[in-house]
Order: sequence, then structure tokens, then C-alpha cells
Amino acid sequence: MSSGSKLFLSTAVLTALAGISIGTSVQAAPAPQIVRTLDENSRVTLEGNTRPEANAQNDRGRVADSFALDHLQLVLRRPQEQERAVDAAIDQMHDRQSPSYHKWLTATEFGQRFGNAQADVDKVTAWLTAHGFHVNDVSAGRTIIDFSGTAGQVRAAFHTEIHNLDVNGVHHIANMADPQVPVALAPAIEGIASLHDFMPRPNYKVKTNYTLQRGATTDYAVLPADLATIYNFTPAFNAGITGLGETVVVIEDSDVTNVPDWTTFRQVTGLSNYTSGSFTQVHPGKNCSDPGATGDSGEASLDAQWSSAAAPNAAIVLASCSNTQTNFGGFIAFKSLIDSKTPPPIVSISYGECETEDTAAGNKYVSKLFQQAVAQGISVFTSSGDAGAASCDQNTRGATHGVGVSGLTTTPYNVSVGGTDFGDTYAGTNTTYWSGSNSSVYGSALSYVPEIPWNDSCASQLIASFNGATTTYGSDGFCNTTAGERDLTTAAGSGGPSGCATGKPAVAGVVGGSCKGWPKPSWQKGFVGIQNDKVRDVPDVSLFAANGVWDHFYLYCSRCSTNPALWSGAGGTSFASPIFAGIQALIDQKAGGTQGNPDPVLYSLAATEYGSAGSKSCNAVKGNKVGKSCIFYDVTEGDMDVNCTGTADCYLPSGTNGVLSTTDKKYKPAFGTATGWDFATGIGTVNVTNLVNAWPQ
Repeated sequence: MSSGSKLFLSTAVLTALAGISIGTSVQAAPAPQIVRTLDENSRVTLEGNTRPEANAQNDRGRVADSFALDHLQLVLRRPQEQERAVDAAIDQMHDRQSPSYHKWLTATEFGQRFGNAQADVDKVTAWLTAHGFHVNDVSAGRTIIDFSGTAGQVRAAFHTEIHNLDVNGVHHIANMADPQVPVALAPAIEGIASLHDFMPRPNYKVKTNYTLQRGATTDYAVLPADLATIYNFTPAFNAGITGLGETVVVIEDSDVTNVPDWTTFRQVTGLSNYTSGSFTQVHPGKNCSDPGATGDSGEASLDAQWSSAAAPNAAIVLASCSNTQTNFGGFIAFKSLIDSKTPPPIVSISYGECETEDTAAGNKYVSKLFQQAVAQGISVFTSSGDAGAASCDQNTRGATHGVGVSGLTTTPYNVSVGGTDFGDTYAGTNTTYWSGSNSSVYGSALSYVPEIPWNDSCASQLIASFNGATTTYGSDGFCNTTAGERDLTTAAGSGGPSGCATGKPAVAGVVGGSCKGWPKPSWQKGFVGIQNDKVRDVPDVSLFAANGVWDHFYLYCSRCSTNPALWSGAGGTSFASPIFAGIQALIDQKAGGTQGNPDPVLYSLAATEYGSAGSKSCNAVKGNKVGKSCIFYDVTEGDMDVNCTGTADCYLPSGTNGVLSTTDKKYKPAFGTATGWDFATGIGTVNVTNLVNAWPQ
């Protein structure tokens, strides 16, 4: 870690042996769950742990028994009463009225109080060793066992085969059936995350050439000075709230291609005036190897640069590990960091993976990592995704799997950050909000700019109406016209309900069957606009994330010159998440310490501003007339609906292309904006200085 890292230890020494706990309740040491005699012939299937791509059509035969599988993750199961206890403890840590408020745990303390019984861990590791596996380590939280072996050992121990797959011309490997474990061990085992090589995907989109029917166009690219103006960072910066002394970690599976790019980005955009800002790359833990610059190096570069734009005096740390055959390198890095003696205060992860496809064990794995993190006081930010409400169809020309969200953003332990666009081009008011020339640091924004959801699809009602269409669907709708078919894409800011965090879909990749979403957290209940669906809804907040459909996009430096006109242009919630992590660094500096999960405070402040009917003065449509006291800007115009085909949540009354809808029978777009919270943008976007000043000290 860099010199700017902080060590945040619990203010109470907690040991399960002594029966001491935070608050007034006493948490006993966890009781063993493995009490039966081990019988290898008596087994139970761990359902929901096979990728949908592992089917006969894609099957190309079993891999060799000697095929190495490194750093498999066995996710352990707690008793239900212990699950309730850890969530209750986390709630108390975030309740200002509780004596446990902000009394964070160390990783060891978390394991002692809320990990699986050591006797159970010992029995499971002994069973793995007996089958020839090498146990690399057990997480400090005693919830995950890292082990390595071969495909033959997996087949013998878990009774599932690893096969070669050909998925649309790309080679993969995966288990062909749900794994099995002995009945005696089953009470303590959730599943294996994972037995396949389908990795989370970075959530950014390069700028492309758009052809809306409006004649000559002008691009209004966003650089740090614009970000500071639009979201009102500048007064906080002027007051010395710049992230000084704070650390933001961006989680990656790649190093940056060219380390000096970070310095060039800051020099050209004026951030180098903040002389305490720093950038380092680390590869934490004994299970981590340096990945070098991989195909995701662009993601690594933009995360490092734009987190620094929001917190220019903070230490930016890029933590990366190599992917293994079955594990995302970013998770290896994250797990090592939270188990360390100096865990980071703020983490951003700009990757995503469809909740329905990521398997039940994969979703549990992410949830347990984030759960331990917030109990240690770490603030976790994730990008909501770049595919509207169709996260299972990211990077395609249309949705086919219905409404689905990313499993990396739906846990109750992270802030899910969605994406917006600016509405000035749609309204014809570019010159109101942008100067005709740039400042010396290439800023041209004049004020807050009206916002709409980021949406590149022909299913966007705003894009359709701008092109003279009255509807997006049907044989005469925009998505079935020559002009509209150029915009067949799922590229949009993501949001939706958690639908398949646990269980198994009846149709591959489609929410249904025994699928269940994560329960709705208490801080999300009763908020104006929030759905009464009893599940976790995302995103929580949003920031600008568009990639150019309305002429606005970000620039970042990748092997670049000092001329930003030659830099890479892109968008995506990959930008929004590290920027919001940088905002949290400003909050931590002003508040005087780490904040754990920021969601309870974000929703509390927004509830005060919006009340039961929303805030007219804080409506994003008002643009530069928005109220000066607003903490949040409520985005109320536009939608993130995308085009679709098939029968899963697709309204297709006629024509070739339909639009994603919560019913196949009529047009109920998934999803539009509304007063208060909505699936398109969550609470909305922020006035940074007002948010920092309003945060409880």
C-alpha cells in the first residue's frame, strides 16, 4: 500500500472466546454445523452453480484430468441465526444512536465473531486435502477457503466434470453439472466460486460516431475541470477538502499500460497543482501474481485517472492480480486487502457480471467479501453496469434474456453507481451550458447541466422523439426504421431489481425458477419512488457516464500526448464508480474517519431533501436554475430502456425489434425516470460540496 494508506482498527477488542461483542448483546462463538459422520456415498447437489453456457451445443469434450485449476474458492455457509447476527451488527455500526456506531472490526475479529466454526473449517480443509487438493489459505473472516488442484480431483471430489466449451467462437472451460458434496459437509458449504473461466467484464464503452439527424455536431467532452464545475467540487477544493491523507483503491485484473499516463493526465488537466496526490500499483497477498498490462488496461487507466479527478490530493492505489483459470484477479486482490492488517478505507470496482449467470456461489462469494469489508469500515463502490436493465446482454445489439442486473452491484454492502447523460443537446441549449472555448486546463462547462439517463438505444424515448418518431416499438416505431436500426444496442446506464442472487433459473440466463433476489435493506425501504418489491434495487446514485450519443463523453489518457484532443474518448459506469469513490475520500477527510457503507447516510440525506413528493427545486431538468442548497439532483426526464427480441420481458407487438418491458403484453419500459428514486438513476446525482458539508461529522 502507499504511504497515504491508513490503518483503521476497531475501537473495541472483541473475542469470541470471551463472548464479548459490540453493543449490549453477547455473540457466542459459532457452533459447529458438521456433526454427522462423513460418508462419501451420501451426497447433496449444490444447485444453481452451473453456467448457462455449459450445455450440449457448446460442449467440446472433457479437459484432461491433469488440467490445473488454481485458486478455487469454496464459499462457506453460516447458520441462519449467525447471518442475522452479522447483519444486525453491521446495522448497529451504521446507526448513530447505537453504542456500536463506527466501531469497526478487524478481519480477525470479524472471523472470530461471524466466521464459521473453526472445527467446521478444519473438517472441510481436511476433506479437501484428502482428495489431493492444496489448501492455499482460509480467509481471515473464516468464510472462504482458497484451494488448488486438477480437473480430475474436482471430478472425484465434487462429482462434476470440467469441459472445453466453444461459445460464439471463443474457447472457455466450465463444469457441466452442479457440484456435489457429502451430506455431512453440506450444512457448512454454499458452493464453489467458481469452476469456470467466465470473468467479470469492465463497464466502459468507447466513443463511437453517432448519426442523429441534426446536421453538423459539436462534441462537448468532459475533463476534470468540467466535472468540478458541473457537480460543484470547486468550493470543497478551495476549502482544502481534496482527499488529503485519504486512500482510494481501484480493483483491477490488469496494470496500466503506461504509468506516466497518470502524471500526464494530471498535468494537462490542472490536477498536478494538488501536490500530495500519488499513484502506485500493488499486487497484494501471497496468492497474487502481477498481471502486467492485459486487455483490461484501459479500464485500469481510466479508474486511476478519474478517481484522482474527484480526490486530487488522495493516494490512488491500483490493486491488481492475475486472473486464474477460474477466479477473477480483482477478487484475489480485494480478498487479500480486506484480510490485511491495513485494509483500505475506500474501494471501487468497475466490473460486472450478470447476476443470473454468475451462479449462486459466485453471488454469495461477492456478498461475503463486501460484507466483511463494510464491517471493517471499508466503503465499497461498484458500477451498476452498461446495459440498461439487461445486464445479461451487455455488449450486444439487443436484449434476449429479459430484465437482469449485475451480481457485483446488488449486495446490500456496496454503493451501486449508475450513469447519466447531459440533456442540453436534446433541449437545444448547448451554448447555455458550455463555453465556446476551453480554459487553460481544458474546462468549458459553465454550470450544472440538465441530466437524463445515459441511453444509446433506439428504445430511448428521447432519441426516438428527437428523430421525429412517436413510439420506439411496433412496425412503425423507431427501432424498426432504417435510422433506428443504427441504434440497436444495449449500451445504457444499468439498474433494476435483484432477481437471482440465489437459486437457479428455469431458463438459462433468465430470472425465474427458484431464483430469489437479495432482500431489500432497511435504509432503502419507504423512500419516495422506491419499489415495494421486497428486494435490493439498484442503482443507489448516479453520475455522468455517457459515451457520446448526445455529444458528451469522458477523455482519458492512454499512451497519450499532452494534447487532449488526441486522447481516448469513452463512457460507462466504470467512470462513475471511481469518481464517487473519490467523492467519498472528500467525505472521509471532512468527517474525520472511514464511513463503512455510505448508503444509509446517502438515503437519509436524500429522504430529507425529497420528502414524500420529491423536490421541485432539485429537479435536474432545471439545469442552472437548480436550487443552490440541493445535495442531490433528481433526474426525472428520459429512460434507460433498450431494444430486444425474443419472449423474455420484450414488448414486441409487431416488427422485428421490440423494447424491454416488465410485461410482454404492453409497453411498460424497463425503466423510466420518476420523482425521487428510480431504476434509471437511483437517488440521482450530487452537488459534491453540499454532500460533503451535510455529512454527519
